Amino acid sequence: MKILVVATKAPWPPEDGGRLLLLHTLEGLAAAGHRVTLVAPVDPARFDVGLVASALGPLCTPRLVAARPAGRLPTLARAVSRGLPLSVARHSLAAVRREVERLLAAERFDLVHAEQLQALPQVPRQAAPPVVLRAQNVESALWAAAARRPGGGVGSGALLAIEARRLAAWEGRAVRRTAATVALTPEDAARLAGLAGVPEERAAGKVHAVAAPFPASLPPGGAALAGSPAVVVLGSAGWLPNADSAAWFQNEVWPAVRGVLPGAVLHLFGAAEGGDPAPGVALHPAPGDSADAFPLGAILAVPLRIASGVRMKILEAWARRVPVVGTPEAVSGLGAEDGRELLVAGDPAGFAAALARLHREPALVRSLVAAGRAALRERHDPATVTARLVAIYEKVRTPGGAGR
Repeated sequence: MKILVVATKAPWPPEDGGRLLLLHTLEGLAAAGHRVTLVAPVDPARFDVGLVASALGPLCTPRLVAARPAGRLPTLARAVSRGLPLSVARHSLAAVRREVERLLAAERFDLVHAEQLQALPQVPRQAAPPVVLRAQNVESALWAAAARRPGGGVGSGALLAIEARRLAAWEGRAVRRTAATVALTPEDAARLAGLAGVPEERAAGKVHAVAAPFPASLPPGGAALAGSPAVVVLGSAGWLPNADSAAWFQNEVWPAVRGVLPGAVLHLFGAAEGGDPAPGVALHPAPGDSADAFPLGAILAVPLRIASGVRMKILEAWARRVPVVGTPEAVSGLGAEDGRELLVAGDPAGFAAALARLHREPALVRSLVAAGRAALRERHDPATVTARLVAIYEKVRTPGGAGR
């Protein structure tokens, strides 16, 4: 099958969960013998476009566009003038759309795969091949949860709620427009079908749940990190859910952890630069190689309070034999249970107790890691997941197929 993939960012280097998900998807499609052309922007201020294309070359034909997401003022102007949600306006890049239009005019593709809601406006509505949207998250659910989070400042909750409603309307239209929509969890699939008003009898053919592909084993991480134990949190100054979780963990959870584990060191990757870190906190840039954040002996904490989709960082921790403590929001959608594949904690005292257990009970660590890797083999096997995705592709490219 010849597939045109349109994305909001190139999947190399795989420095965040969205990039990693797309990278493993391209690997699975290439291994299954499908020919993929990828159109995605690359910010030339951060990455060398040629190096990114070279890294992706074995998996696909990369058609990378040197472009960066719009700044705040252009994003706001575009959102107001075109009636777009802010996140959609930020990623609506004319250069990317022109490249998609050029390829569709010059070549015949069996299918267009739009990776994330924000990529869909780059695909012309009159595109001849059927279009499949993969929604990594339910975007409106994230914004609605952020609106309910206290402490955002005067009026911020109301603004976030307005954006959540705009995104919900866009998600509903996106599901109705595309031949099929793929979510990462059954819960997200049901939410998207509801936003689109898809009748229950048609939902199974229109909106699908397909797990994220991930290998069951990856090499151990990089050099050991300081701390007894070393606790890793993967944050992001540019992504609201991660920024919220990193701030909450550092300011409220970490003092409780240090109270029971005085030798612990928090390694915060991808945090905003500037300022002096709190005692027992080490700030790191986003890792160039994700393995650097998963050394043996470390513990991954995932303190997300706003979440949708699945956490690729948890899957990677399992593959690299690193135990995990996460909030109920962080572990939702994985089919994991507290005490089986990971530990669940919802407040500072719970995190402190869970991290102390993992530090002091090596047998528990071995049990959790083994169960996590078993979950990867059972639910995230790349070949099996790719086959499920391709089966959806085959249905929608057949005249009269499901979702058409």
